Amino acid sequence: MSIGSTSSAKPPGGYAGPAAATDEGKLHRSINWTGAFWVASGVPALVLFSVGGIANNTGKLAFLIWTLSMIMGFIQSFTYAEIAGLFPNKSGGASIYGAAAWVRYAKLVAPLSVWCNWFAWSPVLSLGCSIAASYMINAVAPAPTATSPAVVQWLATDGASLQMAEPDKLAAAIAAVSPGIRTWSLFQTTFGSVSLSLNVAFFIGAALMLAVFAVQHRGILGTANVQKYIGLLVIIPMFIVGVVPLLIHGVNWENFSPMVPLAVPGAPAPGTWDIAGWTLVLGSMFIAAWSTYGFETAVCYTSEFRDPAKDTFKAIFYSGVLCLALFTLVPFTFQSMLGAEGMLEPSIVDGSGVAAALAHMVGGGPIIENFLVLLMILALVLCIMTAMAGSSRTLFQGSADGWLPRYLSHVNEHGAPTRAMWTDLIFNLAILAIACADATSFFFILAVSNCGYIIFNFLNLNSAWIHRIDSAHIPRPYRAPTFVLVLGGIFAFVNVVFMGAGAKVWNPIALWAGLITAALIIPVFCYRHYVQDGGKFPTQMFEDLHVGPEEAVSRRRAGILPYVTLVAGVAVLLLSNWFFQL
Repeated sequence: MSIGSTSSAKPPGGYAGPAAATDEGKLHRSINWTGAFWVASGVPALVLFSVGGIANNTGKLAFLIWTLSMIMGFIQSFTYAEIAGLFPNKSGGASIYGAAAWVRYAKLVAPLSVWCNWFAWSPVLSLGCSIAASYMINAVAPAPTATSPAVVQWLATDGASLQMAEPDKLAAAIAAVSPGIRTWSLFQTTFGSVSLSLNVAFFIGAALMLAVFAVQHRGILGTANVQKYIGLLVIIPMFIVGVVPLLIHGVNWENFSPMVPLAVPGAPAPGTWDIAGWTLVLGSMFIAAWSTYGFETAVCYTSEFRDPAKDTFKAIFYSGVLCLALFTLVPFTFQSMLGAEGMLEPSIVDGSGVAAALAHMVGGGPIIENFLVLLMILALVLCIMTAMAGSSRTLFQGSADGWLPRYLSHVNEHGAPTRAMWTDLIFNLAILAIACADATSFFFILAVSNCGYIIFNFLNLNSAWIHRIDSAHIPRPYRAPTFVLVLGGIFAFVNVVFMGAGAKVWNPIALWAGLITAALIIPVFCYRHYVQDGGKFPTQMFEDLHVGPEEAVSRRRAGILPYVTLVAGVAVLLLSNWFFQL
């Protein structure tokens, strides 16, 4: 796989090379591929979000889930690298590039790609802030355990007369002696199985979110410079966490067999490869994809590269290599050290104790452990910055191309899309209140978010062959091997199976909530396209398609194949949802 040569003529889309002047009101061409690499370097920290949740559902298969998911994500990235190279003047990532293929066939499908990518990436802000806040709270007010002196004393005195089962009595004891900071809430309520709470974690998370916003306000160059130093402070310790325990203790191979799913989630007893077992596995592949595929955000900054023809492929390739290493190494070491029972501890499952567990695996005493916990908090801050940078640019470019409301296409004097960033911030403050409530609510948000991500993934992997057919004459700085595009098309349907079968593992209504959220783009797009723009797309959108406005929507060389693909995708989703049951 090599980068093809570029033409000396002016590339498609109007980009005139590295020395092109930056127009006022546009994103600034101020970084190369290393800048995008550092902005995307927060993606490996996404392993902290669901490493416990996946282990809770699949037990000793957890490491295999992460490995297979990461390999799929890496193969898919070559497809994204090709279509990104077609659009040197666009930001916002693969969803924007994919939308340009689908707009010729269905106006509503194109904005669906952009919207689903945004609501998949944007909740990283709230979910990351909620975990980081829980790490901070654990540092100053640790949760009592079953063996804590205060819990033992409460059971011997206040709990002695309680008539309830021992597990319930233990839970009551832990709740009774927990520090007030862990239980205080300004407001809380419940909607079905999902809760909302304005607790201490919410306010800490909100402060972190505002701090990230302040850094991003300086533009992509300032963001990349900050993330380079945070990234070094995070990536190196994550490699240490992945390697040092293996060097000290070796590999505990008994923690990797038997290779079967759990009988039921949350219990270490092994199950069988029946329909329920496969459903748990597919559910874990579904949620892992949200993390392992995420390095495609490295191509969100094409219009901010000094030389997109050279920088685009390098950015996503080297980001993928980094993620391939960390997403396989860290879960492997995690499972080797903790085993099935250790991974099923409540604080591991809900994510709040993952950093402390990783730090303890390295050893070195309390000082070293606390230092590593601090670095894991920085890792979460890094992925929060990555998410805000990428998702805000998706909103910006979606607005510039006519998919989303006009107000989102504003940038400040530093080239930062501030109105899109404010929209991200306000949306995530609402989501943060849900994510901070409890583990059930946290994984509900994660599952709904990932439904959007799988929809985006399906549309964009299939957009590559549509671009090959409709835009075969356009030079490609990087051209993926045809068999890789074929694999990407197959993976698109495999990912739909993950969603149809596996979303229910995390919440019974997650799939339907995700589909309803995806459908919200229809009135938004109709307002922008038919009310604000009078049924016409902005001129810039057609220019980036490399054709004139009249030809843009009439060139449909793929015939009925895109429509057949959409129908097949829906059929696979519904069939897998019906067949796989817990």
